[in-house]
Amino acid sequence: MRKYSLPIIMLAIFEAVAITLWLTKHNIFYLFNFSYIGISIALGVFLFIKNYKHARRVVQLLVGLYMLVYLGLISQENMQIEGFWYYLFTGVFEAATIHYAVAKIFGPLIFGRGWCGYACWTAMVLDFLPYKTPQEPRKKIGFIRYITFAASLIFVAALFLAKVGNIERIMFWAFIIGNVLYYVTGIILAYAFKDNRAFCKYICPITVFLKPMSYFALIRIKCDKDKCISCGKCKRVCPMDVDVTDNSRKRENGTECILCMECTKNCPKKAL
Repeated sequence: MRKYSLPIIMLAIFEAVAITLWLTKHNIFYLFNFSYIGISIALGVFLFIKNYKHARRVVQLLVGLYMLVYLGLISQENMQIEGFWYYLFTGVFEAATIHYAVAKIFGPLIFGRGWCGYACWTAMVLDFLPYKTPQEPRKKIGFIRYITFAASLIFVAALFLAKVGNIERIMFWAFIIGNVLYYVTGIILAYAFKDNRAFCKYICPITVFLKPMSYFALIRIKCDKDKCISCGKCKRVCPMDVDVTDNSRKRENGTECILCMECTKNCPKKAL
């Protein structure tokens, strides 16, 4: 049973969050919401342990479609970064602020960039494109993410400063338009750079939160140096260009590991 400890731990973490928010917010939705996400993630990890090759994609679709279609389009909650700024300015700890606290600010202390690998609805689509591993060297344009991060903050701040009415409706349309722009930009970059994850590396504003917190992640890929033969296959299959053979927290692109496990699946000596 020891090999199933990780899915059990992940489920327990999300159940603890679900019950805590249900009792403190007096809203049973949080019990359903985080229980569903926890069960989906635990199922994916279980399928991975059972060597099902599409395990991660199952989780991406279960969580990504739930957040995009149900929370975003049906419930009309802006779960993008603009929604986070909106609730932050209103001083309400609901919806997007809770989502960001769990998945993108404090959650990465445990599971790093796992959000990007298993739950992001933008990456959910981009990962179906043909360039699953980078075909070209990494570009030095990561600074763009800070521009998009600042732009989202300025956009929402301007709405509040201008005292624009019906901001909630604007947030819903910002969610729709923002997602369309994300998908279009992500697809264009994927084909231009021959890299499905180019959007994640250079444009996505969420990484401004994720990168510093992921540095301290408890769940990390580690290399058994005694087994490693330095064949370089793990680096070639990594979609985020992470040097997983270096166990240091300062390893190359270390805060960008999305726990996709492609390196562990492809290691010929099971050193990872």
